[in-house]
Amino acid sequence: MDAIRHHTFGPPEVLVLEQVPDPVPGPGQVLVDAVAHGVHLLDTALRRGDTDAPLPLPSLPAVPGREVAGTVSDVGPGVDPAWRGRLVAAHLGPVPDGGGYARRVVTGVGTLHTLDGDAPLEPASAVALVGTGRTAVYTLDVAEIAADDVVVVTAAAGGLGSLFVQEALHVGARVVALAGGQTKLAALRGLVAGPGRDGRAPGPGHVDRHEPAGRDGSAPPDADRLALVDYSVDGWERAARAALGGERATVVLDGVGGELGTAATALLTARHAPGQAPHDAPAPGAAPGHTAEAPAGASRPGRLITYGWASGAPNRYTSWAGDDRIRPADGERGFEVRYVVGPDAPPMDDPRAYQQRAIAHAASGRWRVATHRVPLAEAARAHRELEERRTVGKVVLV
Repeated sequence: MDAIRHHTFGPPEVLVLEQVPDPVPGPGQVLVDAVAHGVHLLDTALRRGDTDAPLPLPSLPAVPGREVAGTVSDVGPGVDPAWRGRLVAAHLGPVPDGGGYARRVVTGVGTLHTLDGDAPLEPASAVALVGTGRTAVYTLDVAEIAADDVVVVTAAAGGLGSLFVQEALHVGARVVALAGGQTKLAALRGLVAGPGRDGRAPGPGHVDRHEPAGRDGSAPPDADRLALVDYSVDGWERAARAALGGERATVVLDGVGGELGTAATALLTARHAPGQAPHDAPAPGAAPGHTAEAPAGASRPGRLITYGWASGAPNRYTSWAGDDRIRPADGERGFEVRYVVGPDAPPMDDPRAYQQRAIAHAASGRWRVATHRVPLAEAARAHRELEERRTVGKVVLV
């Protein structure tokens, strides 16, 4: 069968397509003919040989990946033969050499989620939910977002960020979504808003406030609760503050860290900067006559929800920054730091339950799943594009 392997640690080019023997399901296992394979930033760290990755390095040669979707083609001893022919998705577990980048994968029957029920999901979307979607549900539980919150999301066009944006809007919160470049902003806008864009270009400061029409031509309820900010443009912090109406954010969801995550977190503490328009001025790019209202949640303690540092450096407001950590100055509002990874994070006691909730959100239409699809044979390209932050949504090999 076709599988992606690497025989050494290094750059994306160490990933090569090879022929390997088909696996055989053992007791309690099934064989899945996979057509979709999730790609995770952790995969890139293990491929590079990063010794500080959350999992130990794999034995070589290794087949990366832990997220698959496809059809059950065989079952092992003790497994109900009715599983044959079922369309499923599975997470292969917290193992360094999961074997997910292969066209046939063996996994325990207890890991399977069926996709061919009353609300079927396509494999490429489902594979994004068993890992990334699971983490999104867990992170959102930690964040405890409510309708009176004002939420800032870094990397908002990514696999996790795009789900955070949708869920925050779903519960009634206001959202400032940060993404790098107009292509990502457009993709996120389309994911959240769907058809009915008015076609306006972004205004000064590269804030693009979406105002889509609903099915009947009217604006949906969340039309005035989302602002999109291009952080690849100099001065994006001013645009973000303008989108907040000069008020503080109450929640920041950050998995980027570094300068971006640190600057985004500062939105929890500071009102408008010197020389900035006051809170009753329209945000750049907002509809003519639009006035941002002060957030109802501004009186509540702020929360930084941190779930990693894709930039390679930690958010300086977190304990991960060590001696470089920033603490709010005298007179600034403090905020909680809630960790989703590391020793300070609450345990994910039942990962399968989080997977089920993520799949249910997508099946019901509550979440739309954005995917960046790359042929399996081009796994090296997928890793390169993910590391260079040139992807939108969850990266999936197909």
